[in-house]
Amino acid sequence: MPMITTRVPALLLAGFLAACSAMPSATSETPPLDGTAWILSALPGRTLADGQAVTLRFEGGRAQGSDGCNRYSAPYTVTGRSLEVSGGSGASTMMACPPETMQQATDYMAALNSAKAWRVDAGQLKLLAADGRALATLAAQPTSLVGSEWRVAAVNNGRQAVVSIISGTTLTMTFAGDGQASGSAGCNRYHARYEAEAAHLRFRSPAATRMMCSHKGIMEQERAFLKALETVTTARHEGDRLELRTADGALAVTLVLVGRE
Repeated sequence: MPMITTRVPALLLAGFLAACSAMPSATSETPPLDGTAWILSALPGRTLADGQAVTLRFEGGRAQGSDGCNRYSAPYTVTGRSLEVSGGSGASTMMACPPETMQQATDYMAALNSAKAWRVDAGQLKLLAADGRALATLAAQPTSLVGSEWRVAAVNNGRQAVVSIISGTTLTMTFAGDGQASGSAGCNRYHARYEAEAAHLRFRSPAATRMMCSHKGIMEQERAFLKALETVTTARHEGDRLELRTADGALAVTLVLVGRE
């Protein structure tokens, strides 16, 4: 008995295969939020106020950052594209800021605590309401320190205290692309080789020029700063703020962003 064969037109077969390849895979995974950091770029219905950046970091089961005025931290859960931030179980500092900043902070926290879902489009995180409306949009936090310039705001003095910089002095740090960090230590110029990978950061053999400054406390502050750099093992870049910490999590140096090349 002769065998009957069916010929599928080439164009029809090609179209079918293309459609199959375009279908989402049953094993495709939603990219994780844990370990990501973001900066608020849009809040529907308002123009963002100038000042401290509003930030959001997902880390170790907690959503944390700055609302533009105060620091906050709250537990969160993610299931696929669903998101739940438990604001009622969170914590926040209680600083007072200008009315416009306070209102923006209130609106942002309301959006964060109301979010029921999330998605990432073109590198931006959208926090979504239950009906799919965008409650807030956040841009990805830059991960590289290369080309950034910072002003030191506080230093661990080596006596279990983090102290502000002496009034009238300026300490700076610039991260060059050749692996060198340099700047002013308040009196002398300094430089140190740095190694950065993800959240890990180390400075190798900080060295400085040898001028003497007579202003009270400047030389002591400089020595404390250079010593603090030797203890750094991790860096947390959040908006316009950079925290350098030791292996046990103690704060070594706090810096504020000046610019980026």
